[in-house]
Amino acid sequence: MSLLQIAEPNQSAQPHQHHFGIGIDLGTTRSLVAVVRSGKSQVLEADSNTNTLLPSVVYYPSSGAPLVGYEALAHLPDDPKNTIISAKRFMGRSQSDIKFSHPYELSGDADAMPAFVTAQGEVSPVEVSARILAALKQRAVGALPEDSIEGAVITVPAYFDEAQRQATKDAAQAAGITVLRLLNEPTAAAVAYGLDKPSQEGAEQEQSYYLIYDLGGGTFDVSILKLTDGVFEVLATGGNSALGGDDIDRLLTNWLIKQLNIAPAHVSSHDKSVLAQQAKSYKQALTNAAQVDIDIVVNEQSFQGILNRENLLKITDPVSRRTLSVCEQVLRDANLSTQDLDEVILVGGSTRMPAVQQVVTDFFAKEPLCRLNPDEVVALGAAQTAHQLVNGDSDNNLLLLDVTPLSLGLETMGGLVEVLISRNTPIPVKKRQVFTTYQDGQTGMVIHVVQGERETVDNCRSLGRFELYGIPPMKAGFGRIEVTFSIDANGQLTVSAQETTTGTESQIEIKPAYGLSDEQKEQLLVAGFQHAEEDKNTRSLIETKVEVERELLALQSALTDFAILLTSDEQQVLSTEMQQMQVALNSDDLTVIEAQQAKLKPSSDTFAARIMDQSVKTSMAGTSAQDW
Repeated sequence: MSLLQIAEPNQSAQPHQHHFGIGIDLGTTRSLVAVVRSGKSQVLEADSNTNTLLPSVVYYPSSGAPLVGYEALAHLPDDPKNTIISAKRFMGRSQSDIKFSHPYELSGDADAMPAFVTAQGEVSPVEVSARILAALKQRAVGALPEDSIEGAVITVPAYFDEAQRQATKDAAQAAGITVLRLLNEPTAAAVAYGLDKPSQEGAEQEQSYYLIYDLGGGTFDVSILKLTDGVFEVLATGGNSALGGDDIDRLLTNWLIKQLNIAPAHVSSHDKSVLAQQAKSYKQALTNAAQVDIDIVVNEQSFQGILNRENLLKITDPVSRRTLSVCEQVLRDANLSTQDLDEVILVGGSTRMPAVQQVVTDFFAKEPLCRLNPDEVVALGAAQTAHQLVNGDSDNNLLLLDVTPLSLGLETMGGLVEVLISRNTPIPVKKRQVFTTYQDGQTGMVIHVVQGERETVDNCRSLGRFELYGIPPMKAGFGRIEVTFSIDANGQLTVSAQETTTGTESQIEIKPAYGLSDEQKEQLLVAGFQHAEEDKNTRSLIETKVEVERELLALQSALTDFAILLTSDEQQVLSTEMQQMQVALNSDDLTVIEAQQAKLKPSSDTFAARIMDQSVKTSMAGTSAQDW
């Protein structure tokens, strides 16, 4: 048997040329890169060792090139100000929003993303993240054929907002990486477990629900995903940005201090640091052992004893209860119960603890999925998604739908918020709504885009403003402005406004200089629940005031054009009642305003009826019954 050549030499496409999409988990403390090879996703190792994890640390020495990863981490004890860790916590946030403790000197305006002041000058969080991404890219370049990498899917927390997502994309661009997609971390975990595929070959895909329980070192996130006919939709998300394995370490450290019968205030910072390291080692040892021996010494006092898994379960109970509280809220948001869930997936290094696994099993009454390395599962899922995007995998028609973490809307008269896209709406999404002009002859409008769960603009977060000019001058209420909110698959929000008669249009891409932290998003959500009744009453009051103000403007305009239709006494009565109505508007008592509105109504209705009669007579003038 021989081969038949059907193309000229050097003219055929390279038959064995492979194209790869890589998956990157850009973590707060550690990062990874993964790829699909020979149909299997795998995390790539460093050239020098078998460790797949790259510490998310960059060191800026006074001379020489910056160091990344373990080399940078080695300088943390001696030079913390020039060793940047957890840069992800600063991404897309303003300096005024950064209230957690850190050893760095920051520069920049209070309302902009800050820069770290280092021995090599000012460095932004985006630049630090770009160094980490570049190191991961280099790891992939060394493991894959030359020029075979088409781009990367980079994971982000489900709660990242537009500014934080944009900062992530900017960092990738600076690192020379083409971003195929930003993917929510919980969604990536579900993909890694193959939950998008039918359990049996040839079986039809049924509607399924999955809960992702992600407990890392410093943060906790929960997401509920629904899979229907190949469409992966995030139904609801929640979390706590100040809850994680570090809190378990602190609880265990305090328990050790208690065994010594020493007041915590009498333990030095150095001794607390040593105890924290010991507590962490005991916690990790209990992952594979039923119990560990304890031997600690503080202030010349010693304690020897045994710590078992049952003890650890009790010690960590405060953290466990807080995580389950978030789970309950997310289930309520998705209108589901624990019985509705098909699987619970564990993500994050802290979920290796048997104590955590037991709590999750007891609460959901089912064994959670944890067969994959919880540190690697997000990167593996990102690699599978990247492989699908690059190679157009026809066997996997998975569609990923993330959701908006907070409601998006715009400011209307009276400082009220009109929501166009509600929280937990699947993206990509496009919503339109028509608004009208407020004043006679109005030729322009300011579109103020806000984010949050409250009824008034003052209690929400401003995302941006833009102006629309070219509205034809006409009576108030006759102009028609169509406003469109559009969010793409990466969470990028674009807002446009168009005057419908002339086609005049203006738009803005919402790319604020800073974003919201997970904690701030959580506060906005909680405030929305806590002030729901108060906000409802406030909205009712403001809407009534706006309605009355529009009525007064219309009456004032009508008096200018049609005062002849009223007697002098009627004009005097109407003007007096309008003045009294204006005074009543200064009150915050809705009953006072409504009472005066009812008093004004007979006079305004009479005036409106005469104007209508006059208009009808004018339009009918010069016609006869035969004309009809």
